Amino acid sequence: QAQLVETGGGLVQAGGSLRLSCAASGHTFSNYGVGWFRQPPGKEREFVAGISWSGGSTWYSDSGKGRFTISRDNAKNTAYLQMNSLNPEDTAAYYCAQSRSGWGRPNVDEYIYWGQGTQVTVSS
Repeated sequence: QAQLVETGGGLVQAGGSLRLSCAASGHTFSNYGVGWFRQPPGKEREFVAGISWSGGSTWYSDSGKGRFTISRDNAKNTAYLQMNSLNPEDTAAYYCAQSRSGWGRPNVDEYIYWGQGTQVTVSS
């Protein structure tokens, strides 16, 4: 069974940047798509970004497009989410997830393994 561990969250001022990492183990990481999701306080979990097994295709939510960049290093079994120009609306618990396929599309039902999450707090 796949295990995913997110790191890199924290407190940052508006306009700042953070880089989240998602370390995977227990499966052939390079065969599957990876997605990043977030859940703001009191709200539902939402898609942020996704990446295909090879890294050749990416998907972004409207809120992340132009500010966030998803990437992966299959040799290190790790995916990343670079977040720039952060604002208080980005405050949330961020989760990485492994897709059941080679794609990282926005549909939450495509993801079968989830990390425990890392908190991102953006102060104004």
